[in-house]
Amino acid sequence: MDTIHPEQFRRCVQRYRGDYKVKTFSCWDQFLCMAFGQLTFRESLRDVEVCLRSRQDQLYHLGIGSLVSHSTIADANQSRDWRIYADLAQILISRARSLYRDEPIGMELQETVYALDSTTIDLCLNLFPWAHFRRTKAAVKLHTLLDLRGSIPTFISISEGKQADVRVLDELLPEPGAFYVMDRGYVDFRRLYALAVACAFFVTRSKRGIQFNRVKSRPVDYLAGVRYDQLVRLKNPETRGHYPEQLRRIRYFDQETGRDLVFLTNNLLLPATVIAFLYKCRWQVELFFKWIKQNLRIKHFYGTSDNAVKTQVWISICVYVLVAILRKELQSERSLSEIIQILSVNVFEKVPLQQLLAEVSLDSEITHFPKQLMLWE
Repeated sequence: MDTIHPEQFRRCVQRYRGDYKVKTFSCWDQFLCMAFGQLTFRESLRDVEVCLRSRQDQLYHLGIGSLVSHSTIADANQSRDWRIYADLAQILISRARSLYRDEPIGMELQETVYALDSTTIDLCLNLFPWAHFRRTKAAVKLHTLLDLRGSIPTFISISEGKQADVRVLDELLPEPGAFYVMDRGYVDFRRLYALAVACAFFVTRSKRGIQFNRVKSRPVDYLAGVRYDQLVRLKNPETRGHYPEQLRRIRYFDQETGRDLVFLTNNLLLPATVIAFLYKCRWQVELFFKWIKQNLRIKHFYGTSDNAVKTQVWISICVYVLVAILRKELQSERSLSEIIQILSVNVFEKVPLQQLLAEVSLDSEITHFPKQLMLWE
């Protein structure tokens, strides 16, 4: 937790008056309790309370200056603005991106590459009536923009389950020169043109039924899997009004899956094989969703209100980014999953992190102590 600068956290709290008229259980206490629940895989606030109260003598050294109660944490999650922790996450994300800016992505490309996608988290309609999804079901969507250098989430939006994925493009602030890799669910030519006008590049799959006028065909490397590389314009007058400029359409045969994929992009310079590889990198955002669902508590929420859900999600993102920062600063070869598993069983241990994460060979032989007796003969 020393990675979080106290003054930066205080500014986030003051911005939304998080500690206004709070006497005993501060936003920092709330954050530590919720982060403890994430790191140790607690299933409920009652579990958090029981575990922390069992180590009451060490809570002060941990940074928790108040008596821990599940009702107090629940009230804080209900009433304190979730944007406190969203702003804190952005500070940590900025630091993590600076650490991972030189991470390779599998090709010589200087520009930033983002993968955009969403994942749906199913909820109980009786407990979460505000999270509209289907007539008998509730859900929330996690829309995530992932920086592929280090798999750091740079933008997250939480919406009702029924919201269309493409609408999240209206919330993005395009970065000039960056690549945005998306699935075909984000094909909306008015929104894609907004990316192009902002001097950003996009790579996406083409939908069926879209009609084009071919302007030019380029030479292709058939052995590399490229079937055609064309400059096209939209044929429908209404759609062309949304995107009046030329597009590039690439058909690529993926030998691993045996499928023909058709890509659309506004980048006219990169080789077609690089465009195909960029789209393949989009899979990293799927791996990110799988990781946080397996290693953090975002499938089971501690509260049922909109504010409580967003608070828990943003604190879980803070924990993810903190682990990523820790891994880079200590130059550890361990995966993020291994680090969080090690931390989960050593939360109260006063051990230097460098020593805690020291590499131990899994293939090393078991040391036999001659004075150690066997439990069973």
